[in-house]
Amino acid sequence: MHELRIADDLSRIVLEVASESKLHRVTVVNISFGQLVQIVPEIFEFAFREIVRDSVAQDARLVIEIIPVKMKCRNCGTGFRVEDNIFKCIKCGSVDLEIINGKELFIKSLEGE
Repeated sequence: MHELRIADDLSRIVLEVASESKLHRVTVVNISFGQLVQIVPEIFEFAFREIVRDSVAQDARLVIEIIPVKMKCRNCGTGFRVEDNIFKCIKCGSVDLEIINGKELFIKSLEGE
């Protein structure tokens, strides 16, 4: 359950930014996770809520974006989105692939007062 560790790290960042920005309340936190991070959004949100309880972010709305996996074939150069967890080139069938998107983990933005 790596959601707890990630929630802890991201909540620390949210609270630091809120403090530096002199926010009295964080209203929205926009977060992006690559599909390969394998986050269960409900578990992440539960962990985040527990960590920020009684803080300026306790009532923040979480907006979670899951970024799909995109690969590029090193054999033929074809770029494609991974569907149904099939990690092979859609053109030539090679499994010699480079990850273009899908490993991201970041806070896109936060809003507050």
